[in-house]
Amino acid sequence: MYISRGIGGQTSYQFLLRFREDVINLSPALVVINAGTNDVAENTGPYVEDYTFGNIVSMVELAKANKIKVILTSVLPAAGFGWNPKITDAPQKIKALNKRIEAYAKANKIPYVDYYQSMVVPETLAMNPEYARAGDGVHPVSKGYDVMEGLIKVAIDKAL
Repeated sequence: MYISRGIGGQTSYQFLLRFREDVINLSPALVVINAGTNDVAENTGPYVEDYTFGNIVSMVELAKANKIKVILTSVLPAAGFGWNPKITDAPQKIKALNKRIEAYAKANKIPYVDYYQSMVVPETLAMNPEYARAGDGVHPVSKGYDVMEGLIKVAIDKAL
């Protein structure tokens, strides 16, 4: 059984704040952490990569301290954010954060699932329009979630 605890629009700061209630107290065997898009979009204030990365690391440490296995994932591609057009360097910020998350996962022997490479249009660094909500370019549609599910299911099965 899978339980989604994602809340639209939330940032890693908010994930971390509710991590005990939404993850630890449920005693799952495994947690998949996918965070960063809304941080880059500055949904709760200025984006600072070190803070977002630190929030992700804190969630990993909390999970491990409570004997919960972890899978980390890449941030999904986005060329920009319609709700915050002043962010003009989203692709660069996303790529930098993904590189850092992947390196951390590798150094700590944590499974890492790269949604980004399977969903990006390399020429524009945007999400493939087949996978994104029309006119949005950020939120996956069913076909995008199918791609993500195919990737994460393999990692979950292997981890468990």
